[in-house]
Amino acid sequence: MPEPEATPDTGRKGLTPKSIAIWSLVALVGAAGWAVLALSRGEDVSAAWMLAAALGSYAIAYRFYARFIARRVLKVDKTRATPAERLDNGVDFHPTDRRVLFGHHFAAVAGAGPLVGPVLAAQMGYLPGTIWIIVGVIFAGAVQDMVTLFFSTRRNGRSLGQMARDEIGPFGGAAALIAVFAIMIILLAVLALVIVNALAHSPWGVFSIGMTIPIALLMGVYLRVLRPGRVTEVSVIGVALLLLAIVAGGWVAESSWADTFTLEPGTLVIWMIVYGFLASVLPVWMLLAPRDYLSTFMKVGTIVFLALGVVIALPTMKMDAVTDFATRGDGPVFAGSMFPFVFITIACGALSGFHSLVSSGTTPKMIQKETQVRMIGYGAMLTESFVAIMAMITACIIDPGLYFAINSPAGVVGTTVQSASEAVANLGFTITPEALAQAAKDVEEASLLSRTGGAPTFALGMSEIFSAVIGGTAMKAFWYHFAIMFEALFILTTVDAGTRVGRFMLQDMLGNVYKPFRQVSWKPGVWFASAVVVGGWGYFLWVGVHDPLGGINQLFPLFGIANQLLAAVALAVCTTLLIKSGRLKWAWVTGVPLAWDVAVTLTASWQKIFSEDPRVGFFAQRDKYQAGIDADKVLPPAKSIDDMHTVVTNSTVDGVLSALFAILIIVVIADAGRVCFKAIRNPEGVRLSEAPHTESKLVAPAGMFPTKEEKAELVAAGLGAGGGMRKESAPGEPRGDVPTGTGSA
Repeated sequence: MPEPEATPDTGRKGLTPKSIAIWSLVALVGAAGWAVLALSRGEDVSAAWMLAAALGSYAIAYRFYARFIARRVLKVDKTRATPAERLDNGVDFHPTDRRVLFGHHFAAVAGAGPLVGPVLAAQMGYLPGTIWIIVGVIFAGAVQDMVTLFFSTRRNGRSLGQMARDEIGPFGGAAALIAVFAIMIILLAVLALVIVNALAHSPWGVFSIGMTIPIALLMGVYLRVLRPGRVTEVSVIGVALLLLAIVAGGWVAESSWADTFTLEPGTLVIWMIVYGFLASVLPVWMLLAPRDYLSTFMKVGTIVFLALGVVIALPTMKMDAVTDFATRGDGPVFAGSMFPFVFITIACGALSGFHSLVSSGTTPKMIQKETQVRMIGYGAMLTESFVAIMAMITACIIDPGLYFAINSPAGVVGTTVQSASEAVANLGFTITPEALAQAAKDVEEASLLSRTGGAPTFALGMSEIFSAVIGGTAMKAFWYHFAIMFEALFILTTVDAGTRVGRFMLQDMLGNVYKPFRQVSWKPGVWFASAVVVGGWGYFLWVGVHDPLGGINQLFPLFGIANQLLAAVALAVCTTLLIKSGRLKWAWVTGVPLAWDVAVTLTASWQKIFSEDPRVGFFAQRDKYQAGIDADKVLPPAKSIDDMHTVVTNSTVDGVLSALFAILIIVVIADAGRVCFKAIRNPEGVRLSEAPHTESKLVAPAGMFPTKEEKAELVAAGLGAGGGMRKESAPGEPRGDVPTGTGSA
């Protein structure tokens, strides 16, 4: 079933001599960055070269590759009404200014992954992770996000699992629905656990992040009711209040109110469950979109200032380009060889299956025009990838000895600076006990030893860069704790949006049994599905907070593989839809990253299931601890025989789930292959579950800044920079209308 020819996405003309010169210069800057990173052997390498390689590559990819996909492969159509326009109900479907939606989408997809994954992968050197982050996002991650968003928009904002069922078939679709929803619950619980750990006993963080909720409500009402469409105004107000909340958080932490905002982990879990439920059921314009948009200012602003700090301070990369752990596979941070585990450890920032859930969840129900999928889908993912690059820099500019002392478990480095210094020396690096003690003192922490998970390392590297520019050593503690709060804010926006996306997924699933659930704004379905989703991740989170070996702690080892298996589902669905819609010659756009992702994830799954190394294989770990139980020995991290039994149970569950997820993904891919083969053999018999073409009455730019042609179109329609609905008028009458709460700047 061939696609009709679509109108050009932006009206931009070909390259001029001036633009050719500019883009040639951009390419040269990027190439110079790559050359220095790849060819340096033993010399001091400035982190600025990593910025050059990343930014040059991103610019070229967005200008040329993303544009090629949008115009030639997808054939985005600006005359076609999106679900937000056709189904606008002010609850889930709502045409949203592209700038606000970019903020929502970026905030929703940019969780813990781009901050901590690169930090952990740095144990293998800065080069492998950097290559994967940049090359992976250009050809896989950003492509997945944009193409999934496009196809979901063409299908009334259907969830990924439901698209799989509709387009692949009941068998493969059922496998996809089960796998996607189960993985979704695990991902949300893991992300929520990171937030709890960051905010527990932190009055500054709790107050500042808590204040973003009333600020977001004010912004939502302001943009919808008080001053419809005034995005610039509400942005200025929101940013000013956000900065005030951050500063006030420091005041609160030093005041008599500190105890009020010093919350235990269990209390934080309850508040997060309540917030997640409200964010899922309230109209999207009221809380979720404005809060995500608000948090994006802090996220992007902080990362931009961090990049400027790198340019000013010019820190050097102290970690080797490639360490011995890359080939030996016995790293203390995580065990396993570079292939496949670097590509599993770094997911968000390069390729993340979670993103496909947002691209087929909230965003397609809010996007104004198909032509905006490039900016929002591809552009937001490039922005997240840059966050991952900054995380890699923060990990690699600190002393390697300090890096391994922080990120190695207590079983490796012990509990004292003396034991940690000796352990680091055994790893091939050098750091004195005095240096370890001083590093903790500088950031006003009792100890930095075994602060695993990546977040403390990112905060420490960030404090190194910022303090080198502003305040010196005296400001290190401030910047360190600011970074911890920043990370919590970064991740919370993923949990609230993810809960709403999970609600959509569950409603789609239940809609196959009871049709009213398919009406995504049907209140009984909204409340029931939201309660089930928050109850699912909330249960695992609650148990995990109270039991170091239970709840989500039991499933945490599945996080990376599960996320990448989810990406395989998304890329399989996208490839199937490209073939079914008559785009066979372009199927390589998603087919090649699909093949790579399948090779990586199934290799990792095989090793996690069958490896005889207990540091890698789940069942080998089970056998090791069972042997310990039989010998009446307690092995770390267990502290008792009961803990030993728990580890055995956890390893068994993880191994079984790894096998189950891998089998489900193989079923999805095999069934997708069957459907593709059938579509190639008989194109005329293809049936697509695509909404019919409806002429759009909405005018909006495709990119962040309107082109000359788009400005003229907006003026002719009497609209501001954000766009809005055309006013139906008689011939000869001026056309125009007040924007629909989403546009005028």
